[in-house]
Amino acid sequence: MADLPVNLSAATRTNLLALTKTTSLIGKTQERLSTGLKVNSAVDNAIAFFQARSLNDRATDLKNLKDDIDIGVSTLETAVSGIESIQALVSQMKGLALAAKSDADTTNRSKSAVQFNDLRGQLDNLANDSSFRGTNLIKGANNNLKVAFSEDGSSTLTVTGIASDSSGLSLAVAAGNWATDANIETAINDLDSALTTLRSTASSLGTNAAVMSLRLDFTSNLINSLEGGAGKLVNADLNAESAALLTLQTRQQLGTIGLSIAQQSEQSILRLF
Repeated sequence: MADLPVNLSAATRTNLLALTKTTSLIGKTQERLSTGLKVNSAVDNAIAFFQARSLNDRATDLKNLKDDIDIGVSTLETAVSGIESIQALVSQMKGLALAAKSDADTTNRSKSAVQFNDLRGQLDNLANDSSFRGTNLIKGANNNLKVAFSEDGSSTLTVTGIASDSSGLSLAVAAGNWATDANIETAINDLDSALTTLRSTASSLGTNAAVMSLRLDFTSNLINSLEGGAGKLVNADLNAESAALLTLQTRQQLGTIGLSIAQQSEQSILRLF
């Protein structure tokens, strides 16, 4: 038996089309609410979709650079801390030398010389321990730091390591157990030169650390701007979408009622015949 054609009145057809459209809009609104995006694919808005992807891709590249910059900042801060500690030790060593020079007792001078040599050893230990993730900027000139600030590598900062151990500072062991004033005066002159070098090194490392910290903040802000710009292109306004969903659901309910009334009216008319 052949299927009988279904004849719909104009009112029923209009109500049915409106209901179908409303149901489709509800589905799209629910998708935006579940994903938090008003543009889920290029089909929704090709220009916005690909612009947002480009911004997010650059933000991802900058996040990788930001990690390297952060490591660079920590490396420099470690070096600065090491230099400051070495400065304190050199000052103590100078204090021992000055005290020994004012004391004519050779036994006391010899004891001071031993303490001097012990502090010199601690200085070397500090220089050796001032490393961050394998990079030690105050151990020797071969330990350099290079950090890229831009994706194409056109903007970089290179920090050359400066040997700040006893060898690099030209601080020898106490000669002749400091038995003569000449030996002590030589040590004092070397210590003064070392302090001057350390102040210069600390200033250089501190300046580079400040520059790198500024670039770290700049990169963080740029990443936030890029991600924010991408979000404005594709993110949905959840409050607006929630309100729209409520409106559409109400419209759907009214459409269902209208369709039911239209069908009942048609059936009532048919009963007259």
